[in-house]
Amino acid sequence: MPVLTVDLVIVGAGPTGLFAAYYAGFRGLKTAVLDALPEAGGQITAMYPEKQILDVAGFPSIKGRDLVNNLLRQAAPFEPEYLLGRQASKLEHRDGKPVLKLADGQVIEAEAVLITGGLGSFAPRPLPAAEDFHGAGIVYFVPELAAHAGQDVVIVGGGDSAFDWAIALHGIARSTVIVHRREKFRAHQATVDHVRSLGVPVRVNAQVTAIHGTEQVSGVTIDVKDEGPQELPADAIVAALGFTADLGPLGEWGLDLDRRSIAVDSTMATNLPRVYAAGDIASYPGKVKLIATGFGEAATAVNNAAVVIDPEAHLFPGHSSEQP
Repeated sequence: MPVLTVDLVIVGAGPTGLFAAYYAGFRGLKTAVLDALPEAGGQITAMYPEKQILDVAGFPSIKGRDLVNNLLRQAAPFEPEYLLGRQASKLEHRDGKPVLKLADGQVIEAEAVLITGGLGSFAPRPLPAAEDFHGAGIVYFVPELAAHAGQDVVIVGGGDSAFDWAIALHGIARSTVIVHRREKFRAHQATVDHVRSLGVPVRVNAQVTAIHGTEQVSGVTIDVKDEGPQELPADAIVAALGFTADLGPLGEWGLDLDRRSIAVDSTMATNLPRVYAAGDIASYPGKVKLIATGFGEAATAVNNAAVVIDPEAHLFPGHSSEQP
């Protein structure tokens, strides 16, 4: 592959990374945005695209998917290059500048790197009953609600994601049922109450023990405590069992780590030259992990990187409202 040369490579295409892509373009930087997930949006796209987000400034309420689309539109005029479904493997420095190697062999030469990888690489917890099932119909999140229109959907899990999917799919799927192995839920009680008020069946003390079908899910068997095995119709299974997070190759780059986070200073710089971090993956005393915090950190990181890239540049570029 030809070497890709950019001013700034952003590792992580979640909200913080997407806003950083806009801000880097605003600063006149050529940018590439890299993410191991196949779609932009990070955890929002993977886990709660249909959920209403209430703590983004200027939006009393905004659906996760809409926030991601707005961030993509905001950055679009500056034409960042998106490398999705691609994993950063190694980080080196040549002549004091970072060189990023991807798992597929792509090499990116950059003036600076900004890591916005949230919790790092994350993978869904597997559904044990799905180990021997090789057909379609088992998903770990729901990118498109319409894909399940008219289907019988079994949701496995007891956390917020499971109940959020039940609410989102109500009225779209033909039927929806939640199966949870315990009587108590990790989900917020108000959300649980909402699901019950919709009439969605919630089977507790139950586990999916078998999945039926060959090329496509056609039903499941659940084992209910004190009741025994029962069969449920199913065209799709949403395994909302949570995710495991891992820094992956980032943990071997020589970064100063604070558990699963990267230590940064007030400029969002890490201990490695020309390498910055922002968003949930960045750590400093008093850190509050919010999307709004990540947006501010992205702007701080990009502005400080811009000065390192071009010493004649100003740290503060002026307000965007002042631009023609």
